[in-house]
Amino acid sequence: MSVFNLNEQNANLDKKIVAGLERISQVFKILLWEKSKLHQLSPIQIQLLIFIKYHTQNQSTVSYLAHEFNVSKPTISDTIKTLEQKKYIKKIIDKVDARSYTIELTELGKDIVLETENFADPLFDIISKSDADDKIILWRNISDMILQLNKMKIITIQRTCYNCKFFSKEENVPFCGLLNQELKSEDIRMDCGEFIQV
Repeated sequence: MSVFNLNEQNANLDKKIVAGLERISQVFKILLWEKSKLHQLSPIQIQLLIFIKYHTQNQSTVSYLAHEFNVSKPTISDTIKTLEQKKYIKKIIDKVDARSYTIELTELGKDIVLETENFADPLFDIISKSDADDKIILWRNISDMILQLNKMKIITIQRTCYNCKFFSKEENVPFCGLLNQELKSEDIRMDCGEFIQV
């Protein structure tokens, strides 16, 4: 019973959906590789630079990045070393523990992020043309799937509303205690800057 067995896949909608998601994951890889070749960067280097730009400094450590991207600390350390040699990042040494540091983008790093962060635009363009109701259904399904994958420990870090201390359900209606408001499906965040783990 394989999702990739064409006879089974073509006769089963669940398997078609999983196969379709696998195809979309290939699109992200292809788009990222195109940017990588253009700028002489590896996909993980681009992903790290984009992540560092949009997240807090305490999330820009070797340990956190390894956990975020599900790779080893040596892999992150090697990536950081390469990016530092290319002058895209700089290390900010911890004043208390000289062995620890966080990573910050240089001006050159900010420029390269501007040139690479649009790698997913073809998918954005397709989704932006979709009907509003279809988008809400799609987002609800994606966010539910991510939540379940997180509960199964397949996706390790999730800074989504569902895992946040400010999130609750009042009379089965999602609610954010920080914003003090009910949350519609489209208000649920994938990656929240104010997120605090439960």
